[in-house]
Amino acid sequence: MKYVFVTGGVMSGLGKGVTAASIGRILKSHGLDVTAVKVDPYLNIDPGTMSPYQHGEVYVLKDGSEVDLDLGNYERFLNVELTGDHNITTGKVYRSVIERERAGDYLGKTVQIIPHVTDEIKSEIRSAVEDEADVAIVEIGGTVGDIESMPYLEAIRQMRNELPPEDFLLVHVTLVPVLSVVGEQKTKPTQHSVSELRETGLAPDVIVGRCNARLEEETKEKIALFCDVTVEAVWSAHDVEEIYEVPLVLNEEGALEYLERRLDLSLDEDLSGWAEMVESVKGAEEELRVAVVGKYVQLEDSYHSIVESLKHAGAVCGASLEILWVDAERIEGTLSGEDEYDYEEILEEADGVLVPGGFGSRGSGGKIEAIRYARESGKPFLGLCLGFQLAVIEFARNVLGLDGAHSTELEPGTPEPVIDVLPEQAEVDDMGGTMRLGDQRTIVMPGSLANDLYGSSEVVERHRHRYEVNPRYIAQLEIAGMKFTGKDETARRMEILELEGHPFFVGTQYHPEFTSRPGKPNPVFLGFVSALGG
Repeated sequence: MKYVFVTGGVMSGLGKGVTAASIGRILKSHGLDVTAVKVDPYLNIDPGTMSPYQHGEVYVLKDGSEVDLDLGNYERFLNVELTGDHNITTGKVYRSVIERERAGDYLGKTVQIIPHVTDEIKSEIRSAVEDEADVAIVEIGGTVGDIESMPYLEAIRQMRNELPPEDFLLVHVTLVPVLSVVGEQKTKPTQHSVSELRETGLAPDVIVGRCNARLEEETKEKIALFCDVTVEAVWSAHDVEEIYEVPLVLNEEGALEYLERRLDLSLDEDLSGWAEMVESVKGAEEELRVAVVGKYVQLEDSYHSIVESLKHAGAVCGASLEILWVDAERIEGTLSGEDEYDYEEILEEADGVLVPGGFGSRGSGGKIEAIRYARESGKPFLGLCLGFQLAVIEFARNVLGLDGAHSTELEPGTPEPVIDVLPEQAEVDDMGGTMRLGDQRTIVMPGSLANDLYGSSEVVERHRHRYEVNPRYIAQLEIAGMKFTGKDETARRMEILELEGHPFFVGTQYHPEFTSRPGKPNPVFLGFVSALGG
């Protein structure tokens, strides 16, 4: 097992995750088995209870683990399926250490950060990847200098001493800004960041400079001189049109040759297949527009996997997709007369409407209004998780005439609970990691649109929800034209809905965006994007 650790300096949000995934993609494209681990220094056990404004979307793995969105990048770039063990948090580490202390594992000892916490960190990293691949990419979240990151950097320092030199590589990602007043690439932030890293006992083997334009040779030489690395170990990670280009950029920077030499590897194959996929994403000619109606539309990372899934499908369909972000709360404000937001103009301009998942009542009225518009106007519609549930509510209100139809999550006292809590969730009090999560099997109705899309009578997709379509209302809904063409193995839980007589109106209780991959889009997204062009 060879380890490539990726740290970051200067500021958060530089793209460590994409850099880590891209290094993994280069190695995988050249014949190696690659896995990845994301370390998050926060005290939460996982990001499941965080607002998307705090940490972007919550990504769900096959085993039901709620994890950082970077693991979605790893799965998409590396075409692998990871588990919760691949996301290590301070909450998990400290919980394990405290449980062991209570069990008497440290009997007679004072439990300390070093060695007990650092030993636990090393153990969790190794147990996540051992016997799993040739190379493990391990990204350390946060920024060098953060108090929260210190135990992890110390654990890495110890691992460097425990591993043969050819089995350990440290990549440090920093910012190389350009001040408009001088127009010069400034290396001082990188120098300070590397200096902070050195104070922990670590020195980078590779420095990746995040910048607007390709690093100039003079800039590389200066970074190499002041940060004590070779010029060949300074790689430019400049802005690109698509994140999937980053492996190609790093390859042009000589990453492959350096990795092969430094890690003592013998590599074959190449990135040509990946390059063809990137060209299909960038070279799409037909321009289509999708209105995504949500309450976190100010932060695209809140819907990162949806954006990427639309790209995957667009590339296969030869279409370039423009996303029109529609603020569901502002629709509500307009409906109540408190705002002036011409949402109908945006929805009319769009070729299709997508309502993503979410929680809570805020913005739900705006989403229901957008669903009504899509249903009545014949616009292709895709509803995911909460979007699926709100489509049921809209149909019950405006087609069945059940004016009080709602979800007991959003309106506990609703007289028509067409969406109700899952029976096994009724007595659950803890919020973290307690939903219906991860891979679940869906039985697809023969002859349905869903069956055509998947080409199968059974599918496995990832879930994240506490509420479901109330079985009491299913017969009424189906008689009126809403067909549930996918159900769980008990036939009690509705998983896929379609609307009779509509060009494309599909909702899924699950999250198809979590299983979409570059070059292999999820069938639901492929069907939706195919329908946009009429």
